[in-house]
Order: sequence, then structure tokens, then C-alpha cells
Amino acid sequence: MRYLTPSIIHDLEKKMVFIGGPRQVGKTTLAKAILADRYPGGRYLNWDYDEDRQDILHKKWSHDNSLLIFDELHKFPRWKSWIKGVYDVENESHALMVTGSARLDVYRRGGDSLMGRYHYWRLHPFTLDEIPRGLSSREAFNRLMTVGGFPEPFLDNNEREARRWRRERFDRVLREDVRDLEPIRNIQLLGLFLDLLRQRVGGLITVSNLAGDLQISPKTAKAWLETLERMYLVFCVRPFTQSLPRAIQKPPKVYFFDNGDVLGDEGARFENLVASTLLKRLHFLEDRDGYRYELRYIRDKEGREVDFAILKENVLKELIEVKYGDETISQSLAYYAERLKPKRAVQIVAGLKRPYDKGQIKVIDPIAYFAGKQKPE
Repeated sequence: MRYLTPSIIHDLEKKMVFIGGPRQVGKTTLAKAILADRYPGGRYLNWDYDEDRQDILHKKWSHDNSLLIFDELHKFPRWKSWIKGVYDVENESHALMVTGSARLDVYRRGGDSLMGRYHYWRLHPFTLDEIPRGLSSREAFNRLMTVGGFPEPFLDNNEREARRWRRERFDRVLREDVRDLEPIRNIQLLGLFLDLLRQRVGGLITVSNLAGDLQISPKTAKAWLETLERMYLVFCVRPFTQSLPRAIQKPPKVYFFDNGDVLGDEGARFENLVASTLLKRLHFLEDRDGYRYELRYIRDKEGREVDFAILKENVLKELIEVKYGDETISQSLAYYAERLKPKRAVQIVAGLKRPYDKGQIKVIDPIAYFAGKQKPE
């Protein structure tokens, strides 16, 4: 059972449920598991199947179908008004679930005529706070660092097959999803842009520099980065400047939803693992509780930098520094912990032998830090 299951079942009693997230993260598997376990009289319809597509267009299903799942519905150009009509007429007869990727997320933004009719949940890959039964935390950590957390390569745990799976996933996202949803013609050049990002995980991303490397305009490079975000391939962590007179506006850092996408060293992969796990937790809390959470980083004019800052409704709650092997407390973390006085200040060290506290800073290993971290602060 995936971590979203209880929340989705609860929400289906009141509204439609939309499930978004990266391609092949397990949305369809999750939806079918809920159907089989809680709604045995329900029906699953996939827009990609000709027969199901015709039934969707003609609204052809039984009154006895307690749950209707519409998979890949975002490929229907008029899906938004279509599902609104179905919900307004039939919400008392059926629970409704819609699964998809970028298109569902895009339509969450302003002017949404579906507002008030659905709850949206974002599904992420496996992480250290969601480990399948039968695996130890240490084994899960090793898999996350080598093959990533997407269900198929994570459960298979074969590095060669994981590389093949990843290449095929990139091809499908770039050549199918981007082609269908975005006005981008040069898919091959977009692939090179993605490869440059894979080599720069954790570093500041200056879009104009990437544009120069590929001989495209900065405007195009910025649009491509936004496209990759909408496709759930990457996410940006932007600077935190509030209450920091010496802070400066800096470019974003870019991380990947799939830890296996990172082309850097172990340190870069570990930082990406922490970033993606933190984002997963914040998305869960945001989708469940309705508060606005943000994942940021801190860097001032003197070069003092902390990897991550967690904000809840614009209030700083936690500072997090990430180290692969260095157990010595970061001077920048100590400086900002004293200056900003967050509720928590933590240094996560991958190879830590024994945790310790110094002042208000806790030095801890990733397995201990993320244990049980789906609960709000």
C-alpha cells in the first residue's frame, strides 16, 4: 500500500480525486489497488485504449460502478469541461478518480473551473520514509543511491536494467509527453539541455550559461526548464532571502525526481536524494493539510550557504545541511541557525557513525532523520 492510499480513500467520499506525478511513478497501480480493495464494483477506463476511449466519450458505464477511474484523461483536449459535467450530474452515484501527469498539474493554476470539486494528490517515488515491506532501511538507501526510487527499477534492483528503463522513460517523456503538451520542435536539443542539468545537480543554474552552451536564447532555455518541471522530470529550489539583508537574488538549484537521473558523484546523488525526499514530504503535507510549504536554499554575499530551508506559510521552520561524509558542523549552518533561530537545524550526513548534538544543531544520518517524517511539524 502506497503512502497516499488512506488519504485518497478518505477524500473519495466527498469529492473527485486527481492523482498527479511523474510518468511511471505508480499512479495507475495505486488507482487499481484502491479499486480492487475498496471498490470491487468500480471500473477503470484508460483513454489510450480504443474501447475505453469510446466509452468515455459516450459516458458509457453502469450505475453500479461505485468508482470510476479515468486514466490518461488529460490527453482528451476537452477533458476539463467533460469531467466537470460528469461530476456535477453523477457525483452522488459514483466516486470519481482521475490520474495523469503534467496536464493535471497545469490546470490546478488560476481560473480553474473545477475548483471546489476535487482534491489533488502528488505521488512521488519510493524514499527513505516509504520503504516496501521486506527491505531494510540500509538496503533501501543503497538502492535509492544506485537505481533510484521509481517502483520498477527500485524493486528490480538491477543497475543495467535500470539504465535501460531510464533511457526509455526519457524518450517517452520527451518524444510523447512534451510533443503532445508543449510547442517544442527541437526535441533532440531539449534532450541535450536535460543532460546538462543532470551534470549540474546541486549547483546554481544560470540559464544564460546553459543557453550559450547550446546556442539557444536565454528565453528558450528558461521556457525549457519550466517545461521539464511541468513534466515532473526536475524541480527547482530557489533562494530564501526574507530577513537576510546580506542575501542576494541567486539562480535556482535544479534536482531530479528520479535520483538515478543524476550524473554527478555520490555527494551530488545524496544531495538529490535528500532534496527529493524533502519535496515529497512537503507535497504530502501541503496536499493533506492545505498549508503552503516551500523548499528553499540560503546563500549570502559572503558565500555562506545552507542547502535547504523549509518554510511553512512564509515562516522558516527548519534549516538542513547535507554532507556525504563530513561530520563537522557546517559553519554556515551554525551561523544561520544562530541568526535566524529556526525551530530545527539539522546536518544530515550519509556516512555518519554516531549522531550527536551541538547547541541547537543535530547531526544525524538520513535513515534516522526521515523515519516517520510524513507527520507535520
